[in-house]
Amino acid sequence: MASSVASQKSKRAAVRKALDRHKVYITAQRFSAGSYSARVLVDGEAYWVDEFRLSQLQQGLSPAELELTPATDD
Repeated sequence: MASSVASQKSKRAAVRKALDRHKVYITAQRFSAGSYSARVLVDGEAYWVDEFRLSQLQQGLSPAELELTPATDD
């Protein structure tokens, strides 16, 4: 019985973590000279990022943690 309670707590913690993660929306993509960049929207702010930074954002890191500056091309 105790393991069932621990299992439920673990599942709830995983759901809470997923819900707390920033939502990342890709609004534009560029492919130029073999490089990729994407314009993403995170918490209402737009950023241009490369493929590596995009994957970090999708894994849950915040733009502040990655020291990103907002896009100025609006």
